[in-house]
Amino acid sequence: MRSQRAHQGRLATLVVMGVLLGGCARQGHLEAAGPRPPVTGTTGAAMPLAPEMLIGSWTLVDVAAPGAGTILRLAGSELHLIGSHCGTLGGSWRASDVGVFLADVWSASTVVVDSRPGCEKASQETPGWLRSVTAYQFDGAGSPVLLDGRRQTVARLIPGATPVPEPDKANSVLEPPRVTDEARRALAPAVALPATLIPADQRQPIGRWAPKSGHKAAYLEFTADSEWHGSDGCNDQSGRWITAADGTLLATARATTLAFCADSVPIEQWVTTARRAGLDGKALVLLNAHGDETGRLSPTN
Repeated sequence: MRSQRAHQGRLATLVVMGVLLGGCARQGHLEAAGPRPPVTGTTGAAMPLAPEMLIGSWTLVDVAAPGAGTILRLAGSELHLIGSHCGTLGGSWRASDVGVFLADVWSASTVVVDSRPGCEKASQETPGWLRSVTAYQFDGAGSPVLLDGRRQTVARLIPGATPVPEPDKANSVLEPPRVTDEARRALAPAVALPATLIPADQRQPIGRWAPKSGHKAAYLEFTADSEWHGSDGCNDQSGRWITAADGTLLATARATTLAFCADSVPIEQWVTTARRAGLDGKALVLLNAHGDETGRLSPTN
């Protein structure tokens, strides 16, 4: 667990090593956010956004939603919302160096779900306040601030939170998250979209797409409420998605079945490893952080 001073030191180091990357966070169905203002620390120097600095156990403050929870734990790609009415909710998150943030909740403690009314539904839905978060920045003290599509504060994250044991809560959730090499690689900046592709904006991915080869039942659909649904041909898949400037695309994925079928198409892998999306004519092209094409799909309507 890192102290607030440790966050300040890390961010100050990044000022020397990096440059401030511009951009704005936009959600598929929300109004595009305006230009991001510079974020300054105690020295007044501009701070680059480093998504790995979001990893930690954070006390939630200034959250307007009642029962939102008291602790937000971000570790690797895993997310836990601790202390809500429904106990500990679990899911995943994504973030980028241009200030985009995406969260998805899809699980909860079995004991709590079975004993508290409404918690079965809550375990399968991202809370409204967390769904509204599309961006992040750091305040003058180096603490993260979660923002909505209009760059209004949704929640502030204060370091040093300590989760307490609860029924069905794994011991790993109680441990302070660490910034691993794997996490750094997953959150590293993506290379620019190739000049041959037109960056996909917040509206263009919406619709149903089909891979150019593979199982005939495979598909990928982006909906206006920032959900995606798909199939590899045999297994239904789903998650959340968000776009931003320069073709940035981030997506989460939920638990799915693992039925085998011939000619299956790795739709979930295409979406979750994508960091950029662009259009080649009418085709939607997905690329990973290294700029490698991972998927190419055609519109079905």
